[in-house]
Amino acid sequence: MHGQALNFYLNYEDSGGIGMKMNWKVMFALILCFILIACSKDNESTEDEKPEPIEEEPVVEEPEETFVYPFTGLETTDKPKNRAVAVMVNNHAKARPQTGLSKADIVFEILAEGNITRFMALFHSEIPDKVGPVRSARPYYFNLADDYGALYVYHGAANFIEEMIQSGQADGLNGMYYDNDKVLFERSTDRVAPHNSYAIFDGIATRADEKGYELEAIHEPLLFADEEVVGDSALTITLPYSNYQVRYQYDETKETYHRYSDGAQTVEYTDSAPIELANILILETQHQVIDNAGRREIDFTSGGDALLLQRGKVQNVQWERIDGRIIPTKDGQQIPFIPGKTWINVIPTSPGIEGVQISETSE
Repeated sequence: MHGQALNFYLNYEDSGGIGMKMNWKVMFALILCFILIACSKDNESTEDEKPEPIEEEPVVEEPEETFVYPFTGLETTDKPKNRAVAVMVNNHAKARPQTGLSKADIVFEILAEGNITRFMALFHSEIPDKVGPVRSARPYYFNLADDYGALYVYHGAANFIEEMIQSGQADGLNGMYYDNDKVLFERSTDRVAPHNSYAIFDGIATRADEKGYELEAIHEPLLFADEEVVGDSALTITLPYSNYQVRYQYDETKETYHRYSDGAQTVEYTDSAPIELANILILETQHQVIDNAGRREIDFTSGGDALLLQRGKVQNVQWERIDGRIIPTKDGQQIPFIPGKTWINVIPTSPGIEGVQISETSE
């Protein structure tokens, strides 16, 4: 543009300017105007060429992935990979209150000798520091543990039972080999044997690894549904075992049941935390005493009548052994558990569930 102004001036001088000479001041003013106009257009061009601001796309946060514990139906943000552990727990009067039961996902209560029940507590979603007092093995217990994919922890067994476990019928850790070793088992001083042996959970992995047992497992989940429960009102439930009484009391505020043995609430020994249950399955099946020691055979294959207690209501159902698990059914369909902890009471067919007392009031 500046060159155009100069050329204009030279051409104008050469032509004589229509017969007259232009004053040099006028020419300078014209050249200056050309220069200013050119600079103005250059600035406009520069402003027009400024890049448009880039709009950033909004960041979409991915929803946090959730998983479900297989034996409680409760959600977790971490995929459960730990193997379940089933522990035999003493229920003699001198062993109460027990330690660790409030952490169990499922507790199986079944008669042993002397018409006293024994518990098998299945731990997976919560792990206590200790559990016990721990007692001896029975075939129907370790068969259940194995069918639920659990490592089986016990203290003592008859020779023929120990041979069954050691032959591979279950992955077992027997406290007889680790008695008071302070790694897997520890004896308390405030109780006397056989009511004072406790399993230390941190030591289970150590001893299981020594025996080559798997410590990780992906367990197939039970069927759960957080939905409205049908059935008749059942706020207090009493079931008789031969030598003592079990009672369940419904807590309408928490929508869970509390458990009582011979009138005393089942709580944690260390802090008196109560057992709180979302599901109670009471099933009847054939029991048979097979020797002078009072050992039993119990039919866990045939299925039969049962009661399912959930959220203050009771349903008459059937129980079946499906893929090794004890499952409530009705008209051939599985009935889902309510998310939470479960207690399974196994009682003889005589008097069976007809002997269970159900009240619509809280006692």
